[in-house]
Amino acid sequence: MQTTIRRIFDRAPRMAAVAAFAGAVLLAAPLTSGAAHAKGMSEATSAREKTVEERIANLHGELKITADQETLWAGVATAMRENAANMQKLVAEKRAEHGENLTALNDLLVYEKFAQAHVDGLKNLIAAFTKLYQALPEDQKKQADKVFAHFGHDGRGR
Repeated sequence: MQTTIRRIFDRAPRMAAVAAFAGAVLLAAPLTSGAAHAKGMSEATSAREKTVEERIANLHGELKITADQETLWAGVATAMRENAANMQKLVAEKRAEHGENLTALNDLLVYEKFAQAHVDGLKNLIAAFTKLYQALPEDQKKQADKVFAHFGHDGRGR
């Protein structure tokens, strides 16, 4: 039993890293941010898109993606963009449907939609990342393992 629990905790940083790539955009801006409403939805969307592009660029650099790997990397970047767009759509739907009249029950139901979108996005990202990871040489796999193992420990929170 303790061995199983220890394995789960040993894998937690990697699982968190992958999960964060799938849902990071949602966390980048609060769902009911008054600032986003004041500046307008287009500015808020632009800021989230910039955040996604920064994350894609940072991961590209940290993984040391070569020109020969760009095709496989494009699948990972596309998955990240699609996941971000899906989360943005849910945020917009939540604002439009519920606004300030959100009940506790409705809030839980909305949270369920976000959780499901997060799981679906994670599956999408894992499929794309698996193709890339399997094609990496051992030194890059070790680098990828290192990047994911240290996720969140540097204070950047990706």
